[in-house]
This record gives sequence, C-alpha cells and structure tokens, in this order.
Amino acid sequence: MAKRITQQSRGKGSFTYRVRKRAFIYRIGYPQAQGEAKVLKLINSAAHTAPLAKMMLNREVFFVPAVLGIVEGQNVSFGIDTTQGNVVQLQNIPVGTRISNIEAQPFDGGKFMRTAGSSAVITRKTNNGVIVIFPSKKEKVFGNGCRATVGIVAGSGRKEKPFVKAGAKFHLMKARGKLWPRTSAIKMNAIDHPFGSGRGKRPKSKIAKRNAPPGARVGHIRPARTGRSKR
Repeated sequence: MAKRITQQSRGKGSFTYRVRKRAFIYRIGYPQAQGEAKVLKLINSAAHTAPLAKMMLNREVFFVPAVLGIVEGQNVSFGIDTTQGNVVQLQNIPVGTRISNIEAQPFDGGKFMRTAGSSAVITRKTNNGVIVIFPSKKEKVFGNGCRATVGIVAGSGRKEKPFVKAGAKFHLMKARGKLWPRTSAIKMNAIDHPFGSGRGKRPKSKIAKRNAPPGARVGHIRPARTGRSKR
C-alpha cells in the first residue's frame, strides 16, 4: 500500500534502508593547534551539501566546510584576524559579523551552521558569553572560547535549480525513502486505507505502544496526554 518511512526501515534493521558508507569518508573538524593553515584542495563530498576545503596546519590535514571566496592555495589564519575565511574565537569577532561552522564547546571542531549557504550573526556580547542568532530567528549563547569561521558557507544556490520535470522530483524522493506525492489517508476510499472514507473524520489512534519494537515506534511516542484539552 505504501513505503515504510525511514525510521521504520532503520529501526527494523532490514535492507530497505542502507547508508552509503563510501560517501562518509571525510570527517569535519578544526585542528587543536593555532597558526596559519593552507588550503590544499576544494572537494565535492557526496555526504555534504557544501563543498569541503582540505587544509593542512603543522603537517596535520583536516576538512572544514568551504566558505564563499575561499580558493586553493590560500592561507587561512587560526587566531584573531577576522578576515573572511579565517577561524577566530567568538569573543574576538565583531558584532554583526556572519559566521559559520560554530563550535558548541571550545575545541570540539564545529557543530552549527555547516550546510550549504548557511550562516549565523553575532548580535551581542554579555558576561555569560556571545549571543548568536540563527536563520530560524532563534538565539543561542556560546562560550567566549568557541571558535567559528568568518563568512557564509559556499553552495548557497543548490536549491535554486528547478526540477523542470516531475520525474526528477520523483527519483529524488525515492532515493530519500519518502512517499511522494503524498495523499491524505482520510481522503482515500475505505478499501484503500484504514482511515479512508469521510465518515466520522476520526482516524485510528497514532500513539505507539510503549513496548513496541523500534520499527513500529513511530507517530506519537508516549505522549504526556491525549484527547481534547478541557478548560
């Protein structure tokens, strides 16, 4: 009747969901050392939406998301220089600067703003840390010692290309294990789906059992309460 969603296939452990292990060969992270790194090569990684920059610092090779304007052979500073492309601690970056690949904790290698075209903005600095606003308009407080790359992650035009044909959209959704186009179950006939037919408009419960196996633990998992709120 329909495809299993990704959580079901992964939880059951079947061959329906498979991860391309060969795509995940590059590990992103800043080095622990300070100084000047050289950009050896810009790499197209199948596991990442943004191009990666292969760099070397003190004979240590590492990979980070490439920012706009970076080129091969360029020197990138790990210090206090706030030129675009350099890696600086948040306490040394001016307010209003766009940053990417932000560390959640000092020297963890970078956890936030790593997808293509993404960036955050430093709004203000307090005694508790540096406050950064994300594209979702949510603010987060980071420690003064957390590092970030000055600039916007490259590859921002990835989603601007139109699909043109319905077949291209179909194959993309099929590769991601999604059912597309998706039809509401309550709009189907009663013979095609348990929620089918418009009679009652009360579909069956979507609450998963507490002892359900991982493949069946989808929907509302152990909700705090159910039903209409009586005030």
